[in-house]
Amino acid sequence: MSPFAEAGAWHVVGKGWRPIFGNYHELGFSFEWHDFTTKADVDWARTFHPGSIELCLNLEGIGLVNDTQIGPRSFLYYYQGQPNLNATRPGGERHRFITVEFSPTFLREHFAAQKTNLDPLVQSVIEKGATASKISAPERMGTMHLQLVESLQQCPVFQPAREIWFRCKALELAAHLFFRPAGGELFCSRAQRAARERIERARQILRERLQEPPALEELGREVGCSPFYLSRLFSQESGMTIQQYIRQLRMERAAELLRTGKCNVTEAAFEVGYNSLSHFSSAFHDIYGCCPGLYPLKTPAQK
Repeated sequence: MSPFAEAGAWHVVGKGWRPIFGNYHELGFSFEWHDFTTKADVDWARTFHPGSIELCLNLEGIGLVNDTQIGPRSFLYYYQGQPNLNATRPGGERHRFITVEFSPTFLREHFAAQKTNLDPLVQSVIEKGATASKISAPERMGTMHLQLVESLQQCPVFQPAREIWFRCKALELAAHLFFRPAGGELFCSRAQRAARERIERARQILRERLQEPPALEELGREVGCSPFYLSRLFSQESGMTIQQYIRQLRMERAAELLRTGKCNVTEAAFEVGYNSLSHFSSAFHDIYGCCPGLYPLKTPAQK
């Protein structure tokens, strides 16, 4: 897909899409910023370059790539092969995210020597063996990722040095996110690995017990560390506190229930653990910018 065709695909969001830096065909990488709200769903897949790997750093809103959902403060990457991926951004909510496109030539130039240590998806692209479309598992962005995303919007160098700076940022992201040694384990120390396992276990517990999440002391016991250490580790790894994460989970689940028409506002509030409709409405408005009764007003049940 040419740059012109991609710009046309984002025409529906107007100034909500803009290139940050790069050129997919000439430089092999491209950074793009998205910040928009539309009434109707947006066909996101029209912007995917065939044969490329695209990384999505999602700050706000929900994106769907085939059956994979990416929520706020999460990232995933995908390969546009055959058959083409389906991807949408639901209408009625604000979407803020950065995408980074990597051409196969760029990846081969910088990572061919390390291809055996890469995620199989990236490795197959470098080896020219990728044909089928593929999607990585979504992962939460940590503090480091959020800081990196913020830096992309405020390039600190003069114009002549911008290409070098953004190329380094593309390589930095790839180095952090694409490497998986044989067996799938990330390059990290035993302590770092144990910390990430604790955080993921804590997230799993919170997802499973969303209506009545455990107290911090109980959660610490279940993952095998002190409440103070868990709280600090969770904030450092996730970029948000445990309570903020619980609220984020609840709002994502409530938005899904409202969007699909499975629940009305009262039912959605109770389903995600809120006993007060006013507190639920206030929290929902903070995340999605509208009251739950107006979100997104497109299914028969909601109408």
